[in-house]
Amino acid sequence: MLKGVHQKLETQQTPAFFVRGVSPFSRMVLFCALSIILMAVDAKLNYLSQIRQAFIGGLHPVERIADIPSEFIREFKKYFSVHNQLVQENYTLKQQAFENAIKLQRLNTLESENTHLRSFLGGDMPIHPRAVLGDISHTGRDPFRNVVIVNRGSQHNIQAGQAVVDAKGVLGQVTRIYPFSSEVTLITDKNLSIPVQVERNQLRAIAFGQSGNTLDIPYLPSDVDIKIGDKLVTSGIDGIYPAGLAVATVTKINQDPMSPFAKIISTPTAQVSHHLQLLILELPELKEVERNPEETDDDEPTTTTVKEAKPDART
Repeated sequence: MLKGVHQKLETQQTPAFFVRGVSPFSRMVLFCALSIILMAVDAKLNYLSQIRQAFIGGLHPVERIADIPSEFIREFKKYFSVHNQLVQENYTLKQQAFENAIKLQRLNTLESENTHLRSFLGGDMPIHPRAVLGDISHTGRDPFRNVVIVNRGSQHNIQAGQAVVDAKGVLGQVTRIYPFSSEVTLITDKNLSIPVQVERNQLRAIAFGQSGNTLDIPYLPSDVDIKIGDKLVTSGIDGIYPAGLAVATVTKINQDPMSPFAKIISTPTAQVSHHLQLLILELPELKEVERNPEETDDDEPTTTTVKEAKPDART
């Protein structure tokens, strides 16, 4: 027999399929401690900021791709909501346009009736002055005056005294004429005044320019019927500004019982310091009726002469 046949064979252990290392709990404790140490060092030394920014920049495309489904759903919902909103606004605007068209037809009818009644009463027709469009070239060089220079002058038939307006209201008045430009004094200038009336009760007054883009209405009694928010319009009695143009809104009223006059401050309606274009209105033609001095007998008919009177350049 061979040697070792009768020897007892030693049993061998089966090798483990998974090699077990450090326990999961130990690994968790290790990584938590490492994270806390790294956060503390980064908070003190701030050495991971560039790495963090580079990491976030690298993840940005991934974030955009991951956000595509939710963004698509948002845009899908937004499309239908905006579509419904536009349909509703379109319907509302069509209805308003239809109502405005009906009101415009009534307005034309009322204007025709007004013209007919004026002809019966012998009244003058309302004046719609012609206007010249101008652009502001620059402001005045005097810091103590509120004036602007426009690119319209005597070559464009501009005259001193013409009223200047914008889409909101009265801006001022032409005070100097040059061949290709003119100087416009704004209503906030202290050297300019304008006759106004309160739109609510037709109270007439005179507004003077003040510093700070405001208007002062002096010489009104302390118990005058005027309120904050009242709109001031041109009265038309000066023969320069057509009646009914917006001038200012009352913003402050000081009524001192020791003073016989009230302190009334108003803010111009027009964009005095923001406008770029303006309209220069044509001077209205005023007619004066003069009695012939040669005919003084009351029994004999009198003759009248009509002449055009041009107002002064300033009020």
